[in-house]
Amino acid sequence: MKSWISTLLLITGYLPGFFSCQSNDRAMIVGKIQQASDLVTSEFTVDKVVYGKKTRRVFFIPLNETTFLAYSQAKVKTGIDLNGISEDDVVIEGKKITLQLPTVEVINFSYPPSSFVEDTVISDTKKWLNTISLKDQEEFFRSAEMDIRESLQYMGMVKTSQENTRKLMQTLLSSLGFEEIYIHFESDSLRIKKVNLENDPDKVQ
Repeated sequence: MKSWISTLLLITGYLPGFFSCQSNDRAMIVGKIQQASDLVTSEFTVDKVVYGKKTRRVFFIPLNETTFLAYSQAKVKTGIDLNGISEDDVVIEGKKITLQLPTVEVINFSYPPSSFVEDTVISDTKKWLNTISLKDQEEFFRSAEMDIRESLQYMGMVKTSQENTRKLMQTLLSSLGFEEIYIHFESDSLRIKKVNLENDPDKVQ
């Protein structure tokens, strides 16, 4: 997996007086954290090799076999819904603060056809009485997409997203005067929402 991560740490100037508040009022701290919700995101690019084959049979006897090989990429964006935290998730003791943050979740998933590149050297899609059609190729890509989705949990996205969130929160809370900062997460799993890809402008209808 090749991934690039875009962590938006553009806090300075994000809101007037964002760093000026030094009060330890818990409700105010919760509000400041919630305002940073849109910043806590990470983006990944997942490379996927798509392979498929089709066998022509005559009286149950394999006659010939065609193969298809292509390269593709999925774009994944993860984040944490900071709007979901409450005052109970924030414990303040002087200059020490402990946060309990929600689970990392997939907030956007796309598998654009524009990234699909067929390997014409290895692919052999046309043989006598056996051709891999466009419909067959779409099925291969659909299967590859499902494989990516089922593997997201094991690609290290949770750890990376949590690390990015910690950096952001530590920068923010340090600016508010806290010297001891402890950040915990509700879960180390990856929450995957049901993304309606039919609304993706890059999705083939």
